[in-house]
Parts: sequence; C-alpha cells; structure tokens
Amino acid sequence: MRGNRFVRAALGLLLVALLAVPFAAGCGESGMLLKEGKLQMGSDTSYPPFESMEGDKPIGFDVELATAIAEKMDVELEVISTAWDGIIPGLKTEKYDIIMSAMTITPEREKEINFSDPYIDSDQSIAVVKGSPIRTEADLKDKVVGVQIDTTGQFKAEEIEKAGGLKEIQKFDTILVAFEALEQGKVDAIINDFPVNSYISTTRGKTEVVAKIKTDEQYGIGVRKDNEELLDEINSALAEVKEDGTYSDIYTKWFGVEPPQ
Repeated sequence: MRGNRFVRAALGLLLVALLAVPFAAGCGESGMLLKEGKLQMGSDTSYPPFESMEGDKPIGFDVELATAIAEKMDVELEVISTAWDGIIPGLKTEKYDIIMSAMTITPEREKEINFSDPYIDSDQSIAVVKGSPIRTEADLKDKVVGVQIDTTGQFKAEEIEKAGGLKEIQKFDTILVAFEALEQGKVDAIINDFPVNSYISTTRGKTEVVAKIKTDEQYGIGVRKDNEELLDEINSALAEVKEDGTYSDIYTKWFGVEPPQ
C-alpha cells in the first residue's frame, strides 16, 4: 500500500508540473513554446523607417513585418526596445525570442546566432548636410565621419580609414544622434544603410544622400542557435507573408515603391 500511495503521489506531482507549463496559444503542431503566447522581439527602436517609437508605440517596417509573421504563427508580437550594442547578447541570454532590427547577415554574427531567410536588401551610403562639397567616397579624405556603433556602416568606414581616406570616425549609440551631430557640423558625413539614410534625410530635410556604396547586404531575423524549431516557424511564416502580398503592401507603405523582384 505504501508503494501505491507513493506512485499516486508522484503521478499527481507530475500532472501539476505539466499543467503549470505556459503553453503558447496556437503555435502549430510543432509544440514550440513561447512565453505567454507571445513572440518577443528585441529591437533598437531608434532606426527609422525600420523601427522607431511614436510615443510609447513601436512603429516601422520591421515592426509591421514582424506583426504579420506573428499573426501567421498565431501569437502576439511584443517589441522589447534594446540598445544596439547589447542586442545579440540579449538574445543569447533569452531576454527575447528573436532580433529584428535591420540587422545585416554577416559571417561574424552567424557565429553567434542563426538568421532567417533574408527579408530585404541594402547597401551603404553617404549622407551629408545640403550644400556640402562632399559628393563621393573619394571626397571623404581627411573628413570626420559619423557612424552608429557596431554596424556595417562602421565596418565600411573602418575599411576606408585603413586605406588612408578618413581623418576620424566618430561612433554614436544611435543613428539619430549621429544625424544630429551631422546637422550641427560636428561630423562631415555619415556612412550608414542606404534605406535609413534616405528616409531620415527626406523626413528631416536638412541632409541628403550623395552616394551609394555597393555592399550587397541582406537583413535577417536573428534566432538563438539552440532554437532551430523557432527558426523554421519564422521562415515558414515569412514565406507566407511574401506569397500572400502582405510583404509587398508593407514595403510599399514604408518605402513608397514596390519591392524589387
């Protein structure tokens, strides 16, 4: 009898433990678990038009695309604002499920995290104040260039600097602060992703993009190395969003043109 009571007690404890596990609502047949049925996205929300804040509401291309992906997965998107220089460590320590923050897929980053299928193409570019004599990459010789820290814009500026083409690189925590420095004459130019430089220059009106630097970059959604199942779910949902026209609608809304084929 004591043995039977022990078995019943053990089964009871197991049942309680199983019921206490927070299952995500409708994550498909895979049984993948997400905290409270949410897809938590780490994002540097100071990088328009991909992600920025409107009051306390995150907006932008990445935000809307991630929302559409979450809907296909039957979960709710939650955006967690994160400083860019800590965004990959935050993913690796499980502060959120994914990174979606206009992040270029690079071999160095692929050593730390996995990436989804690419969802947008980009190049680097040079932005200057209107009326600046700087028009080309060659014109950056002996100039002070602003970049956002740990971005592919910084990496490109460092390549130019090593070739003896820059006076100094100034690194900023956000691209918006870099643009403030440009407008105030603290830097001569900014090297940064073309879509972002173009959008900020158009909306602020004080700067312009004078040159595109071809780098053939592609953005991807970052996922932890130990979560292949989530990566598969993300890729499947992204493909659906592209196939049903949602991606095209979001792209046209934020960039004013149809996405390239």
